[in-house]
Amino acid sequence: MSDKKQQVIDIIKDMTVMELSELVEELQDIFGVTAAAPVAAAGAAAPAEEAEEQTEFTVMLTAAGDKKIQTIKAVREITKLGLKEAKELVDNSPKAVVENVPKEEAENVKKKIEDAGGTAEIK
Repeated sequence: MSDKKQQVIDIIKDMTVMELSELVEELQDIFGVTAAAPVAAAGAAAPAEEAEEQTEFTVMLTAAGDKKIQTIKAVREITKLGLKEAKELVDNSPKAVVENVPKEEAENVKKKIEDAGGTAEIK
């Protein structure tokens, strides 16, 4: 360790907690930094690393559109529901048409609903 560093350490050792706190504040002001920034950045990065990629999706029918009968037919084809149940699902939109499906299947379901005249979204 260099002599300068050792001198600084020796001076800091002899300081009171209050003097040391004031020194830290002055150094932060002079250099435009904060001692808390690295801790906050590390804490904020941790949840992002833990986040997992979504693998299951839900397709929501948001509106029947102008071609309600075509939308009901599409819902029946997708869900294998009876006519009455499919009509109730369409009438009570927004409702989930399919849940917990892979992304590709969700996109196909959404496309079928939109091709029939309804509107849908993937969640």
